[in-house]
Amino acid sequence: MPSPEDPRVKIRRLTESEAETQAEPPPEPVTPTGQTRVRVIRPAAPPAPDEPLPQRVEEVDLAATRVTPAAYEHTPTAKRPPARKRTGRKRALGCFLRGVIASIFALVVLTLLLLTFGIYEYYAIASTLPSVEDLRARASQFETTRILDRNGNLLYEILDPNAGRRTYVTLDEISPYLVAATIATEDKDFYSHPGFDPIAIARALWVNLTTGGEGGGASTITQQLARILLLSPEERGQRTYLRKIREIILAAEITRRYSKDEILELYLNEIYYGSLAYGIEAAAETYFGKSANQLTLGEAAFLAGLPQAPGVYDIHTNRDETLRRNQEVAVLMVQLSAERNCIYVSNNPEPICVDAATAAQAVSEMQNYQFRPVSVDMRYPHWVQYVRAQLEAQYDPQTIYRSGFTVYTTLDPGLQDIAQQMVSDQVSALADRHVTDGALVAIRPSTGEILAMVGSADFYNVAISGQVNMAVSPTRQPGSSIKPFTYLAAFEKGWTPATLIWDVPSEFPPSGDPNDPREPYAPVNYDGKSHGPVTVRTALANSYNIPAVKTLQFTGIYGDGGLVAMTERLGFTSLTRDDYGMSLTLGGGEVSLLEMTGGFAVLANGGKRVPTVAILKIVDHTGKVVYQYEPPPGEQVVRAEHAFLISSILSDNSARAPMFGSNSILNLPFPAAVKTGTAGDPKGADTHNVYDNWTLGYTPDLAVGVWVGNADYTSMERTTGLSGAAPVWAHFMTAAIQQLTGGNPTPFLPPAGIETRVICVESGAEPSQWCPNQRSEYFASGQPPLPASQDLWQKVTLDTWTNLRASGQCSEYTKDFVVLNAADPFAQDWIRNKPDGQLWYRTMGFPETVIFAPVRECTSADPRPRLELVGLRDNMEVAANPLDISVIASGGNFKSFLLDYSTDGRNWTYLLHPTTAQYPTATNVYSWDLSAVKGTVVTLRIYLLSTNGGYAEKRVRLNLRLPTPTPTPTETPSPTPTPTETPTPTETPSPTPTSTETPTPVAPTDTPVPPTDTPTVTPVATGT
Repeated sequence: MPSPEDPRVKIRRLTESEAETQAEPPPEPVTPTGQTRVRVIRPAAPPAPDEPLPQRVEEVDLAATRVTPAAYEHTPTAKRPPARKRTGRKRALGCFLRGVIASIFALVVLTLLLLTFGIYEYYAIASTLPSVEDLRARASQFETTRILDRNGNLLYEILDPNAGRRTYVTLDEISPYLVAATIATEDKDFYSHPGFDPIAIARALWVNLTTGGEGGGASTITQQLARILLLSPEERGQRTYLRKIREIILAAEITRRYSKDEILELYLNEIYYGSLAYGIEAAAETYFGKSANQLTLGEAAFLAGLPQAPGVYDIHTNRDETLRRNQEVAVLMVQLSAERNCIYVSNNPEPICVDAATAAQAVSEMQNYQFRPVSVDMRYPHWVQYVRAQLEAQYDPQTIYRSGFTVYTTLDPGLQDIAQQMVSDQVSALADRHVTDGALVAIRPSTGEILAMVGSADFYNVAISGQVNMAVSPTRQPGSSIKPFTYLAAFEKGWTPATLIWDVPSEFPPSGDPNDPREPYAPVNYDGKSHGPVTVRTALANSYNIPAVKTLQFTGIYGDGGLVAMTERLGFTSLTRDDYGMSLTLGGGEVSLLEMTGGFAVLANGGKRVPTVAILKIVDHTGKVVYQYEPPPGEQVVRAEHAFLISSILSDNSARAPMFGSNSILNLPFPAAVKTGTAGDPKGADTHNVYDNWTLGYTPDLAVGVWVGNADYTSMERTTGLSGAAPVWAHFMTAAIQQLTGGNPTPFLPPAGIETRVICVESGAEPSQWCPNQRSEYFASGQPPLPASQDLWQKVTLDTWTNLRASGQCSEYTKDFVVLNAADPFAQDWIRNKPDGQLWYRTMGFPETVIFAPVRECTSADPRPRLELVGLRDNMEVAANPLDISVIASGGNFKSFLLDYSTDGRNWTYLLHPTTAQYPTATNVYSWDLSAVKGTVVTLRIYLLSTNGGYAEKRVRLNLRLPTPTPTPTETPSPTPTPTETPTPTETPSPTPTSTETPTPVAPTDTPVPPTDTPTVTPVATGT
């Protein structure tokens, strides 16, 4: 893990990266009065009053204007010369000028109309706005907001802050650092604009238009104050252009009537800083135990970042995000200080100057600061805090705390009490295994309502970081509990619950990219065993790791149909990295318990996703309903048939019995789908370094998720999802179903698109004649099981030289075999070389010789052998002794050949031991002394072996008619054959001991691997 970047270097890097794109700073700094110094170039001054003016000239030049007598005489008018015709160019120029004049006229008219309309609309809107005369009188008004459970019981009441959580202070009693941080963060032109920033508004409008409403709001401090004090709660929650216009008009009017200091003072005393702190004095006291005028630069930057979203920037429950926001504020201060030659503040004679080093020191100060837990008296504090964050996401952050709202939440107090007690009891019971914390979430799948949320074993226990809500923290690895979503993605690509996966030792490129040069990723099962060929039902029900990784290899990690895309459809938002690896299906990504439970709720709801909800209704202090939750019909994000298939597997107690046993804690009195998870070791088998225990399960009525672990990421000892989290899940599920349904839970009913078919237990295909066991299985319409021809047992005609299926182009050397249909190369290695694989092969009744089904037919392009016993033919009579044997022995993929004979068709004797020499033309290779042969009929064979384990042979039957009973020794220097009772060639495969059997052909296989992206592996452990 890389060491954290030095804060000073990071601040300097962030600010310098922004400097390249910043505009040039204004030529003059801001004056202490807040006005910008502007150089004005004035025209030349008129002469002073006492300077003499030029003297008046009284003389008249009488000869200046004269006419001749002809001017008074009448003369005939001469004819005008004919006018010249205008050229086309002049006419075009005239048309253009007239068009320009007309356009200018139209533009002026349009401008006047728009101006008139704007003035009319301005006064129409302004006439409906509240008066800004009594702005101070409106300040500090507060209506109590009450948070209730679903039955109307009070959970928490936000009391009048005047009772002690708000203290009004004047601007000179506030730290200049806080003012500078607020200006830099919220409104850097506060002292110069008329209450609103036209450039920022135009920029925000453009961003909103180009991003579909994702741009910022461009609200100044004055606009925020107008919204807080002058707009109704309903209007504050609106995100409309009309509300923005009304806000701008009010801000302009406030600026006209009040000084900048008055506006800033009101704002800093009204804004909400989280943790029930209203105003800067209460915030300074709450977070740092000091007055607002004593705040350091680091403390000021911290507080200035909170008002934007106090429910999100909660240092006690969301520390990393809050400190990141603090760093943002520090960077903004550095940038503004550089841009304006320090930051002018009106409550300090000197501007505030912040450079990168100073900002880094301030950030470091907050990173090392030990914030005191806030002492709050509330029922179900984690839930209340979660609801407050939801309110802030739905409404303006400042609105919800001063509107007198009554908020009805989805929480069921009876279930919440049961859940809290069970989590606390289980954590206490596991204390000797270093377990300190736990969390639980319960959701009604059909409506998305959160019925229970336990964020920790003890909210008030600082030693276990009890105020961190582990139910919503997206920082934990889910282990095997995420596997169902991998198989769900595989179903969408054609797999079924009967799809066969070889659970044998296998290796994968860590990222899924076949070209990944790193050491292969080799997962192991939690029990450390290989289980051979298993169906998806067996693999998922028993949480086998290797099949899950092979399933991810099939689906892919990214892209359409990949695991990440599937989780996004189910409602996940935390799997955002671009470097996940093959361990993702074993839990190699960080998620939250809430989104995991929400994903299982989609399965419980037949593939329809209804977003989780915490608030049912909001009523203002007048009794008006301002929000009412209406459950949506839900979005069908996965096929109902596929959701049912996953539910069927996860609720199949018999299917999971090999790993969990028949009477495990997961076996409830009613059908319930359930999946456990254990996270720690990257390969999935280490029981000592365990960090997260999970159990998630559901019926159509209720989805429940449980997490057990330590908030500080220290490891537990000797725990699994089954022993750590499952007891809480099982006991809560049983009690909750009794309370919600009266003990009559809704069963998992097959949807219309589900059909039942008979399959072979061992292969998942339709049974062949050799299948030893059969059972029924569910299938989605259009996705039936593989046909019987794809069973593990197959009878095929092989081309013995290539070990491919024989064809018309390869028909010379063929034979029928019962072969094993196993294309996975790791399965072939397991069967050939591993004792447990060989045992499984024999147990399944396959022939003793291991032969794998080929993946294609032989063609003329494949290598072919050339072999011949030259000059010898079948049933030929041989009278000469010795017999000279000439052969042709060669071909593509040639490895070796041998020469032998048999008198009974069962026992073979070498004449020529295996040799690698090739003979492409007829060559005399052996002189055979027939006198040692017993009998009159002998079979001579030439046998070629290929480099891929194939073979080819030719035989001739010879009738011996020797002239004398005693063979005559020859002088031939050829080697003398050595008879043996059970000859076996040294090459593999070898001739078999009977005339009806042949050496073992081994077919090459091709194993297609689906394309995947190129991420990196993330260490994760998974278990049962």
